[in-house]
Amino acid sequence: MEEYDYFIELIRKETFFAPGIIGVHVLNNMTFMKTAIIYASSHGTTEKVARQIQDGLGADSASLINLKETRTVDLSLFDTLIIGGSIHAGQMQGRVRTFCKKNMVELLQKRVGLFMVGMNEPEFETEFNNAFPELLRNHAITSKCVGGEFLFEKMNFIEKLIVRKVSGINTSISKINEDKIAELVNDVKGK
Repeated sequence: MEEYDYFIELIRKETFFAPGIIGVHVLNNMTFMKTAIIYASSHGTTEKVARQIQDGLGADSASLINLKETRTVDLSLFDTLIIGGSIHAGQMQGRVRTFCKKNMVELLQKRVGLFMVGMNEPEFETEFNNAFPELLRNHAITSKCVGGEFLFEKMNFIEKLIVRKVSGINTSISKINEDKIAELVNDVKGK
């Protein structure tokens, strides 16, 4: 086990500029792959889900990349990409859609997982299909709708008004589906 710990420390020192990234290396038949969880979050729910995915994969084996904070992503650093965002008024965030379209060629050369955060369960399939290009959906090793939250304390007046009118809900509520998150993690791990 000492050799393993030394190796991990060595990798961390080499990739200090991007915490959480571990290169693809083989040591005593142990393979380490680089994974990025790329997302955009408006009120924090997608980020919460991204962190749960990261925890499920192992915090040291996956990096979180928030598209609201990062303009460009060097996809060559990663072997597996998990891409997700939330639905607002029936649409995925523009940053996620733009990222997928802009990087489509490179994405199709990687292992890709997709997830969507949303609250309109009867429309999950339609919203998911509208959120991600068909080519990417067909290429993905996993695709999950993981539920969502209405966080009234983080919404502006207009958002609260729309949510009340459309859903009939007027208080914060969480319907994150932990089982779907676990399924996505297991699919990525190959279990």
